[in-house]
Amino acid sequence: MNEAVRNVKPETDMILIEHLPFDTDGGIAARARLGLIVLATDYTIEHEWRQIVTPLKGVALYESRILNDAQITPETLRAMEPRIASATDVILPGSQLDVVAYGCTSASMAIGEEQVFERIRSVRPDAKCTTPITAAFAAFRALKAKRIGVLTPYRADVNRIVADYIRARGFVVPVFGSFNEQDDGIVAAITPASIKKSISTILSHAPVDAVFVSCTSVRLAEAAREIEAEIDLPVTSSNHAMAWHALRLAGINDKLPQWGRLFEIPLA
Repeated sequence: MNEAVRNVKPETDMILIEHLPFDTDGGIAARARLGLIVLATDYTIEHEWRQIVTPLKGVALYESRILNDAQITPETLRAMEPRIASATDVILPGSQLDVVAYGCTSASMAIGEEQVFERIRSVRPDAKCTTPITAAFAAFRALKAKRIGVLTPYRADVNRIVADYIRARGFVVPVFGSFNEQDDGIVAAITPASIKKSISTILSHAPVDAVFVSCTSVRLAEAAREIEAEIDLPVTSSNHAMAWHALRLAGINDKLPQWGRLFEIPLA
């Protein structure tokens, strides 16, 4: 026996046993550690990611929150850039993360993906990085989708950033729908039935290869498979695509058909 047994002060009537032997394993993150930066105002992304990731044995999710304004404008989105590094740094300081995901779609476009990655890598140089729009592009390529129908909750000036950014990367956006709602709290309360109805409206105006629902506050993941069955097209969202992309970047290639077509395929 290697443990040390000694009596402490007699009046305490306690035996202290120190240096007990133990074994270690890979812990709850034996396969992958995923870091997720969540907007301070976000109600949805953690819920959807946990539903997807938690059943995967050996894959663990670690989160931090980044200060942001509840009113989504180009200016408030860009104001987050200098805070990204510190939000990354507080996720398991000193420990390796396989992937770091920055959870804001519109800010990733307003700031620029590479600038987001630069901020993340300033404190986590070895981590693979993704954002919702990075993941969406990876999803479009994996799904072989060129013509993308887009649905957002954003106001007009943010919508212009989104549409221009997607088109500039070589995709066609023949139809674009929006709820034109600035408040994250209200966006998080938009029902999946409303999302589904709006997707049907989009599809009635132009043919597309896939539908992308932008914004991490929007709830789509649980309804994705059902919607796909009805419209016979792949559907993804900011949270849905980024969870898939983070898993694939971390080498987790499990097929998860309950989450829709995207989760049955690898990275392209």
